[in-house]
Amino acid sequence: MLATVRRLRCAPTVLAMALACMQSGQAWADEAATVHPGQWPRATWPLPKDAALEQRVASLMARMTVEEKVGQLIQADILSVTPDDVRKYRLGSILAGGNSKPHGALLANAEQWKELADAFYRASMDTSGGHVAIPLLFGIDAVHGHNNVVGATLFPQNSALGSAHDPELIREIGAATAAEVRATGLNWTFAPTVAVPQDVRWGRSYEGYSQDPQLVAQYGAAMVEGLQGKVGSAEFLDSSHVVATAKHFVADGGTKNGKDQGDAQISEATLRSVHAAGYPPAIEAGVQTVMASFSSWNGEKMHANKGLLTDVLKGRLDFQGIVVGDWNAHGQVPGCSNDDCPAAINAGLDMLMGPDSWRGLYEHTLAEVKSGLISQSRLDDAVARILRVKIRAGLFGQGAPSTLPLAMKSTEVVGSPAHRAIARRAVRETLVLLKNNGGVLPIDPRQHILVAGDGADNISRQSGGWTLTWQGAGLKNENFPGAQSIGAGLAEQVRAAGGTTEIAADGHYTRKPDVAVVVFGEDPYAEFQGDIPNLMYRPGDDHDLELIRQLHGQGIPVVAVFLSGRPLWVNREINAADAFVAAWLPGSEGGGVADVLLRTRDGRIGHDFHGKLAYAWPRSAVAGDGPAQFPLGYGLTYADHADVPTLPEASGISGVQVPVGNYLERGKAVHGYTFTLAGGTGTAVSADVSPAETADGSLRMTALDYKAQEDARRFSWNKDSAELAIHAQSPIDLDRETNGDVLLVTTLRVDALPTAQAWIGMECGGHCQGHVAIGAQLAKLAPGQWVRVGVPLKCFRAAGADMHHIDQPFVLGAGNGDVLAIHRVALGTDVDQVIDCAK
Repeated sequence: MLATVRRLRCAPTVLAMALACMQSGQAWADEAATVHPGQWPRATWPLPKDAALEQRVASLMARMTVEEKVGQLIQADILSVTPDDVRKYRLGSILAGGNSKPHGALLANAEQWKELADAFYRASMDTSGGHVAIPLLFGIDAVHGHNNVVGATLFPQNSALGSAHDPELIREIGAATAAEVRATGLNWTFAPTVAVPQDVRWGRSYEGYSQDPQLVAQYGAAMVEGLQGKVGSAEFLDSSHVVATAKHFVADGGTKNGKDQGDAQISEATLRSVHAAGYPPAIEAGVQTVMASFSSWNGEKMHANKGLLTDVLKGRLDFQGIVVGDWNAHGQVPGCSNDDCPAAINAGLDMLMGPDSWRGLYEHTLAEVKSGLISQSRLDDAVARILRVKIRAGLFGQGAPSTLPLAMKSTEVVGSPAHRAIARRAVRETLVLLKNNGGVLPIDPRQHILVAGDGADNISRQSGGWTLTWQGAGLKNENFPGAQSIGAGLAEQVRAAGGTTEIAADGHYTRKPDVAVVVFGEDPYAEFQGDIPNLMYRPGDDHDLELIRQLHGQGIPVVAVFLSGRPLWVNREINAADAFVAAWLPGSEGGGVADVLLRTRDGRIGHDFHGKLAYAWPRSAVAGDGPAQFPLGYGLTYADHADVPTLPEASGISGVQVPVGNYLERGKAVHGYTFTLAGGTGTAVSADVSPAETADGSLRMTALDYKAQEDARRFSWNKDSAELAIHAQSPIDLDRETNGDVLLVTTLRVDALPTAQAWIGMECGGHCQGHVAIGAQLAKLAPGQWVRVGVPLKCFRAAGADMHHIDQPFVLGAGNGDVLAIHRVALGTDVDQVIDCAK
């Protein structure tokens, strides 16, 4: 190709080069996404040519029909595929998405996973009808431990691990994770993420180790070796290891404004020096699969970018494994749909992830191979790559998953003391001390200590997204057998030293403490649900800050422990506390926090702070605003005695801050939205103040108590056709959330429902609307019981709503005599009941 992109003269070091290149990146936003493979670094596939392996691949392919070959290219989710489907279509792979568990359960243990894996394995090896026996690859997002399994070890999330600057620790975490995955019968993890996040407004920032490409490159290779074993050793891809995935190729962490699945408007120089930095080391460590990114580069979707997938990745970088797609991401390619995308295969994808679209995807792909739209050579190349990985991983000779050595002792492997010890060490190494004024840390454990804040005794909050469920929300401590909350870890060590503790989220105590540890932070989230417009922490909600100030105002020294997947603007909270610790998302071993915060019982420092920032900490809530408040590499130890001066408390953000995806909270519309009641005449009245009633008396609203005083609203219909609605200040785009299987979740109580005429809707201006009937399904609920009812956003789209331009994200109607109470309305995935809009 002719070079149309001028070369940048960037600084000589890797990080300096990255920074220099990034500064010039915007100039390339409007340039064509021209790829110059010759300008990319070379990588070398580490596995030598294997004549016996190639002969085996050729022998298998010679016996396979075109239908069987196409089946190898398709990956289906366990909630949408059965063993009989695998037996019929000869699929090459299945996966378990973040919310997919055996038999549709909410949570699952090791035994349930093994049972499911065995059933699918037997189907794939069934040779009745003359089929070729080819074992499945069974993939899962084991991204901070085997995080989909009850009782598994949960390691700190990747943004935390970057602060340890310890590749050997990463290698140990990878090996432990692999062992727990194999113990449950699975053989493939979609890890490591080698994104290099440059804008932490991105909701997947915590999946990236660092904004420093050099550190990401070191960690990516180390994690691959931990998961798969070291190339050339006897342990490489043995029954104690799994197939790894470097993802998401490429520049998932470089999109404009940090938008998930967005467009990386950057130069090719920045693309290769910053965002591709993790791929050559991962390839040279033998990574067997690479996952393509949802995102685009200068307007071209990665799932159809042949220049990058084939010419660069498979050519220049010498990657000889499988290129796999992401969750229906091929459907975002222009001209494609979820069940039909020859462009992705022709661009270089070897396996398409069609979780719920797999059947149509199989049928269309088969037809396109037969018509020649997808060439036989492209099909054979993809199938050969898949078979090579399966052979290297020993899947043909290992037998049923439950018969593998680790699976036969899964209770000893999953969540083992040895693995938890690694995780606890990782917690200690990743804590970053930002402030320690007056030497309040370390704490004497013989004192009376208050542990307060929403995260004080909350394993879900300290673990974050991709924890037992996709979003990681709505879980209880009892869902984590063997795990320990931060508060419980502190209490255990304090008790052993002769001190006392009180754990109270609201900060109320029975005896004035000598010191308070306030544990607070972000709610769990995953992917685009974590995207934020700026770096404000909880815009419009200062309850954590008020708690710190309240305790400090009572003369109690306060240690703030901040739980987050990314650096956020918390200058006010840092100023209000005596000491401030960035604990990131530490996972299941909360005792690791206590190891560092407390002295030993004999007064020594048992463990000092080790962590140094792998992400710069912002000086304001404006992304990219000038120099960092705390730069890369910052982190205090107990040997540092200088106080941190008062930080500026101007966020840099003006105007009312609107929480993302949250519409009604505690019975009231959140900032940025308005709440109305409308009678049969269509005349609307404000519902901001209770009580309220429409002019014709058809709908009345009163306040009631649910969890606190007047934190819910009761709606009584006296006529048909009345409705209540939430209005946005300007239309909002929910198309991405709709494609991602997000729900509109209403926390409600049915008091009376004689008509069963209730419906929920979204409206998009004029006559544009999508209404979904819910009355018949609500009528089955027990009266007087609070439940979280979710309506898939896809239902509103199917009913006619334009999800790109929603101006009323919540509308509710019912019939004469119906009575409903509502506490909260928000986007989410954690529900008690999902409305089936097909009924």
